[in-house]
Amino acid sequence: MIHAADVREWRNRNVVDTESHKIGVLEAVYVDTTTDEPAMATVRTGLPTRHRLVFVPLDDAIAGPDYVKVGYAKTLVKQAPSIGTDGVLPAEQEEAIFKHYGLPYQPGAAGERQLARR
Repeated sequence: MIHAADVREWRNRNVVDTESHKIGVLEAVYVDTTTDEPAMATVRTGLPTRHRLVFVPLDDAIAGPDYVKVGYAKTLVKQAPSIGTDGVLPAEQEEAIFKHYGLPYQPGAAGERQLARR
C-alpha cells in the first residue's frame, strides 16, 4: 500500500510506464476522499511552452530512487484527460478519468468528489 507520507517525496520525480519509458514529471497527488489514501497523480507532460497535466492512477505504483513507475503504458497515460498546469480538476470531469483507465467511479452519497488534491 502507498502511504501519503511517502508520496510527498515523489513530487518532481520522473514518472515512467511499465516498460520504463518516461511519461513526464510528477506534479501533484490526489487522494481518495473516502479513505484519504493516494489514488491518482498528475504528470506534467508536453513541450516546455505547452505543458499540461495528465492524470494517472497510483495503484501498483513503485517508487525508485529518482522515479515513480506506474502500472500503465505511456500511450494510455498521454491520452488521459488533462488540465492546464494552473488548472483545477472540474468535478464534472472526474468520472472521465476513471472511465479512461477502466476503473469504477464512486462519488460520495451526497455527490461529493472522489478525488482531492494534497
